[in-house]
Amino acid sequence: MSDKKHVDIYTDGACSGNPGVGGWAAVLLYGEHDLKIKGAEKDTTNNRMELTAIIMGLKKLKYPCEVTLYSDSAYSVEPFLSHWIEGWVMRGWKTANKEEVKNVDLWLQLLDLTHIHDVTFVKVKGHADNELNNTCDKLAREAIKELQKTMPATVPPIPDGI
Repeated sequence: MSDKKHVDIYTDGACSGNPGVGGWAAVLLYGEHDLKIKGAEKDTTNNRMELTAIIMGLKKLKYPCEVTLYSDSAYSVEPFLSHWIEGWVMRGWKTANKEEVKNVDLWLQLLDLTHIHDVTFVKVKGHADNELNNTCDKLAREAIKELQKTMPATVPPIPDGI
């Protein structure tokens, strides 16, 4: 039995357009405490937001913890469950097909965080009956809307001759 604190983290990412304005969210649970965090970026992808949600959730932890991380993103979870990430590292961040792994900057951050925390990844069904995953989805979409409100409206160019 570890003396590390156990934290459950639920995460989700969303994108309005892909690429487009994206949002991420995480809910951290420790005992009776819960923390909800969210954020958004102007020009990103859904996959980047899924990874960002996980990274930001893990970065909130002040001490090394045992973490059960719940995500509906196969893109984010499967490389750990199927040990693909180990092969990517050994091949210099290339897939088994010798293609560049996308979002290496985020994978590197996430991999570093998994060396600090003991993370167990759990794939959950998205947009289903998982209340906390649905909460994360709602928060990520709220973050998108909040960022969009601050962005200037795009004005179509005026045609020549007017």
